[in-house]
Amino acid sequence: MAQSITLEGQSHAFEEGMTAAQLFEGRRDVVAIRLNGAPADLDRDLVPGDDIAPITLADQDGLDILRHSAGHVVAQAVQELFPGTTLGIGPFITDGFYFDFGDVSPFTPEDLTSIEKRAKQIIKEGQTFHRVVVSEEDALARMASEPLKSELITTRFSSGGDEESAVEVAAGDLTVYENRNRRGEVVWQDLCRGPHLPSTKLIGQGFAVTRASAAYWRGDQSRDSLQRVYGTAWASKDDLRAHQERLAEAERRDHRRLGVELDLFSFPEELGSGLPVFHPKGGVIKREMEDYVRTRHIEAGFEYVGTPHISKEELFHTSGHLPYYADGMFPPLAVDEVRDADGKIIKPGHPYRLKAMNCPMHNLIYRSRGRSYRELPLRLFEFGSVYRDEPSGVIHGLTRVRGFAQDDSHSYVTQESAADEIRHLLQFVLELLRDFGLGDFYLELSTRDDGKKKDKFIGSDEQWQTATAVLEEVGRETGLELVPDPGGAAYYGPKISVQARDAIGRTWQMSTVQYDFNQPERFDLEYQASDGSRKRPVMIHSAKFGSIERFMGVLTEHYAGAFPAWLAPVQVVGVPVADAFVPYLEEIRGRLTARGVRVEIDDSTDRMPKKIRTATKQKVPFILIAGGEDQEAGAVSFRFRDGTQRNGVPVDEAIETIMSSIETKAQV
Repeated sequence: MAQSITLEGQSHAFEEGMTAAQLFEGRRDVVAIRLNGAPADLDRDLVPGDDIAPITLADQDGLDILRHSAGHVVAQAVQELFPGTTLGIGPFITDGFYFDFGDVSPFTPEDLTSIEKRAKQIIKEGQTFHRVVVSEEDALARMASEPLKSELITTRFSSGGDEESAVEVAAGDLTVYENRNRRGEVVWQDLCRGPHLPSTKLIGQGFAVTRASAAYWRGDQSRDSLQRVYGTAWASKDDLRAHQERLAEAERRDHRRLGVELDLFSFPEELGSGLPVFHPKGGVIKREMEDYVRTRHIEAGFEYVGTPHISKEELFHTSGHLPYYADGMFPPLAVDEVRDADGKIIKPGHPYRLKAMNCPMHNLIYRSRGRSYRELPLRLFEFGSVYRDEPSGVIHGLTRVRGFAQDDSHSYVTQESAADEIRHLLQFVLELLRDFGLGDFYLELSTRDDGKKKDKFIGSDEQWQTATAVLEEVGRETGLELVPDPGGAAYYGPKISVQARDAIGRTWQMSTVQYDFNQPERFDLEYQASDGSRKRPVMIHSAKFGSIERFMGVLTEHYAGAFPAWLAPVQVVGVPVADAFVPYLEEIRGRLTARGVRVEIDDSTDRMPKKIRTATKQKVPFILIAGGEDQEAGAVSFRFRDGTQRNGVPVDEAIETIMSSIETKAQV
């Protein structure tokens, strides 16, 4: 008897007992389905009323399923090659997957080669994935030799554990995926929520094992270390090759390597992890960034302030940070503690905290005297040094550090003018980022999670709805794509973040604008309205760079170290054909220096070609070469960073070319 389902938005008749695979018979590109909104296997039986849509490898869901299936193949290969190895979890991740293993020694590069070779054999075998719904008793029997999987089975309904392992056995049906050979025999199985591809053959040639590392079960470092194998999988071999080329380009642009090569910054072990120092050349870039953004803030109506690096702990209780953000702050310092000669405490100290954010101190500046509506919007700004106790595993060069400076601003406005202030800030942010060569943007709207994590946020439903509506309205007015981020808000209010794509297409979260209705209440901030009543302002947080350190790391990679002339530590290098022409270049340097240009003369004993190579490797924007004919003609040979060269350029013209590039902030 014919029944009806919804297929890609249209009513569609089907026979009872039909599977999705039969429904899409002839569609070789379909690898899975979206069943009532959730990804599912092709062999799922359909029932009347189901809402079905195809999933192909052109879809992100399809790539995720491909990668998760590749993870199972790698796990099967590992257990075949290393008998006795036990299974952890194996989720897909951005651009790939990983799988954790217990009871095995760290994998060597040779081991990874063997694992990849065996995995490719399994792919060619065309094993099929089969979803089997099991009882808890059956699941435990099947996983009797897998202690970590057994733990997941028995704790699947508890609130403990991390989200990734919860995905493995989410509440509902317990399922095992069997890998069967062409004879239908089960050759491997794993407890898993799925879904998976119909066959390993669909993984194809866009697969590779990439690296291994240590890991911990559910992040618990008190337990035995696991070994994690990473891999990547793509819809085709060409897609894999393009991914590998992107990785190679990213490696060439790695700001940590370029920081050393260009003598910009370093990370001395003596200081500790996540605490960078800037060398003179890096200091030039940092100063240019600070000078630029300071000037722009003042032009935009902000008032420059300064606040200390530490504070009494109570301040962060008042702001709400300690109850909600304590894990990100360094432990308290006991200040004014008194001890006797034996070291015994005779007077307890007062707990102080290293500042992790600037907003509480700006609130104290606002509250230092009465405020009138005529003063609003009141905009406070500083380069505030803050310190955050980041886990060692996430620290990464300049882009994730423990000590950094924020170009942090806070606008105090009436509720009625909040939207206008957010417009002002977003326009400010986008103009600033464009000046730094970032022009490919989209916006992300981070809101409260109204589900199980609602207790992470403070404030009433009405306050959240109002704030979110304002941010969404202003975000859409920009004409940029606005991507939802449920649950990503700060505890005190929603935010819009500007996501910028760099020169090789990677996305970085840059500036943020946050709507805060909580801190003004917690600090009892008020202003006198035009009718004489006392009202509560709204507080708008905004960081343009986010952190100067992170922004410099992003820019270093965006430009591959070849900073535009206005940011370059050395803007011009003079190269004499012989020592006799050094004085001539010194005269030119004097003229450029008088106009604020950073110039060096290479008067070393190296030959001229090596001097040019040295300046080129340092990615200097302009090289001025001078010999006898140049000096006689009052000219220079003008060499650009791309290797092109113009000979016999009059000095005045060369200077104006350089100045134009700097003053217009040209990106070449």
